[in-house]
Amino acid sequence: MWTLSGFADEISSDLGQQCDLLDKLGMRNLEFRSVDGINVADLTDEQLAAVKQTLDARGIGVTCIGSPVGKSEITADYEDAKLARSLRAAQVLESPFVRVFSFFLPAGDDPARHRDEVLRRMSHLASAAGSADVTLVLENETKVYGETPQRCVDIIESVGSPALRATWDPANYVHAGLAPFTDAYPLVRPYLVHMQIKDCAKDGAGNLPAGQGDGQIPETLAALRDSDFDGVFSLEPHLSQGMFSGPELFTTAANAFTGLLTDAAVQWK
Repeated sequence: MWTLSGFADEISSDLGQQCDLLDKLGMRNLEFRSVDGINVADLTDEQLAAVKQTLDARGIGVTCIGSPVGKSEITADYEDAKLARSLRAAQVLESPFVRVFSFFLPAGDDPARHRDEVLRRMSHLASAAGSADVTLVLENETKVYGETPQRCVDIIESVGSPALRATWDPANYVHAGLAPFTDAYPLVRPYLVHMQIKDCAKDGAGNLPAGQGDGQIPETLAALRDSDFDGVFSLEPHLSQGMFSGPELFTTAANAFTGLLTDAAVQWK
């Protein structure tokens, strides 16, 4: 049975309001990225403990920590503190996964120039995660080294650690000029444990509810169902400005995606 989750800070910055809407939608999990406008990597142990207490009281689990690790320039100094705090958050909130990125490249540079440094950094991340008994999921963010499926797979295979797997953002592949299912799925599927549900149109019109854009989400769901996938699907709709959707648009996104799950005859929890 697939697990449905979501970046609940797209609902509200207030954790109680996030939980209220998740209750209404029948969702028992969230992806934890921020609360009260504070990024997860900046929360103290005391703040994390308060979050854990609230979530436990509401019966809501954490499927992944939406960390900012690796969402920085490859030419900048690396911040170990953000990694340490993100792994700590995963331990306190009992999350199996921490999302990471593979570093922004200077505009116009050949990605091959930075491969060795990316692999060095990603190996360091995976080693720390393995020691913390946490699995990192690598996102195909635009303009980072792992923007393409080939380079995502290169990172995972070259690092060679079970603590580094893949997440999948179809909208980001569309932004990179790719057809996600056609161009990326066959390559990334062996490493895929987590999905981020965001759709968009290739004409650049903006983000859309799942199934209404060019992210090939229905095709991907069918293939995952037929390959006995058993992982997490996390709503990250971005239907308003920035990383926000608000309660109404988050509900629209949830209904669109669960409708696709129904069409695919997939059960979720």
